[in-house]
This record gives sequence, structure tokens and C-alpha cells, in this order.
Amino acid sequence: MGGGHNSEIVLPEPELKGHLTLERSLHRRRSLRTFDGKAIPLSEIGQLLWAAQGVTDPAGLRTAPSAGALYPLELYVITSGSDGLPAGIYHYRSRGHSLETVETGDFRESFAAAALTQDWTARSAVIVVITAAYMRTMRKYGERGRRYVAIEAGHSAQNIYLQAVALGRGATEVGAFDDRAIARLLRLPTDLEPVTSVAVGRPGMVSSP
Repeated sequence: MGGGHNSEIVLPEPELKGHLTLERSLHRRRSLRTFDGKAIPLSEIGQLLWAAQGVTDPAGLRTAPSAGALYPLELYVITSGSDGLPAGIYHYRSRGHSLETVETGDFRESFAAAALTQDWTARSAVIVVITAAYMRTMRKYGERGRRYVAIEAGHSAQNIYLQAVALGRGATEVGAFDDRAIARLLRLPTDLEPVTSVAVGRPGMVSSP
């Protein structure tokens, strides 16, 4: 399956002006489960991650709102590989807009197995897994913080959807998975828990509402 590498890959700068308006992206947004299995460019992987949790202000503010600006979400990406990026599992570093290598190898089938055998996910180009350090928010807001984290994960996932549409790609959120299996697959630190995920790829033939 490959070995772990503690390396960092700096992503291309995100584009701040696209070819599709927000309104058209909203109109075209659909969940798509049929992908052609081909890779997408590294610039698009970076754009998707930036849309979800990119830094947009010198103070560290991000593309998705966060209760108390505490930012409990951490993104992991499982990819088939891309130009200059081996297939593998990576952790997105919002500050610096870069990827930290967790493990190299193609783990899409492993994700599909952990996602209750949703085999179609293995043909996506990338799977963005949204994880959360709940205590970052709960230290300030108590048990209510769990709700805030869920809300933030929804913001982040929707941003991925809309960015995927703007790039001409398809996406589907995947919330049905074995939490422990995903945590093991991603080598998550003990303070992080998987919340949801979004599979993104080049469209195939059939979409679903």
C-alpha cells in the first residue's frame, strides 16, 4: 500500500475569479455518483480544499464560518494521484495552503469498504474527509459546541459541492461510514473524529437528485 512520508506539498494558489457565477453553480448542483475514474489536476484539488477551509484573511479567517472563529475542522483527502502528487492520503494545512503526506498508495477501495461498501466512491478522483476536533469548540460553548461543529461541517461540504460544480466536476456527500474504520484509515490523532466526506470526480453518465 505504500509507506508514510512526512513531506509537505505546497498547492497552487487558489483562483479568486471563476467562469461560473454562484447562481449558476447553485442551479447546476446535483449529487453525482457516476465518475469516469480519471484524476483531476492538482490545482483543482487545491481549489476544492481552499473552498472548504481556505484562509482568506491575514487574521486567519476562512472560507467557511466558524463559531468563535475556533475552526475545529481538519480536512483529509484521499486521492488517486495527480500531476506531481502521488496517490495517497493527505492532511490539508489551511495556513500555508499545503498538503501533509499521511500515507502513499491508492486507498479509495479502502474508503469504499469503510463507507459501507459504497463502491462508486472508489471511482472518484478525490474524497475529502471532514474531521473535527470537537473540544476546540466545546471548551468555549460546552455541549452546544457539538451542534456548532456539525453546522460548520455542513458549510464546508456545501462549499466543496459548489466549487466542484464551478470546476465542471461532480460531487456527492458521503455520511454513511464506519467512524472507527475511517479514523484508522486516515491515521487520525485521538482528538479528531470523522464527521462527513465528499467524493469528487469527473462526471460519468448518470446523476441523482
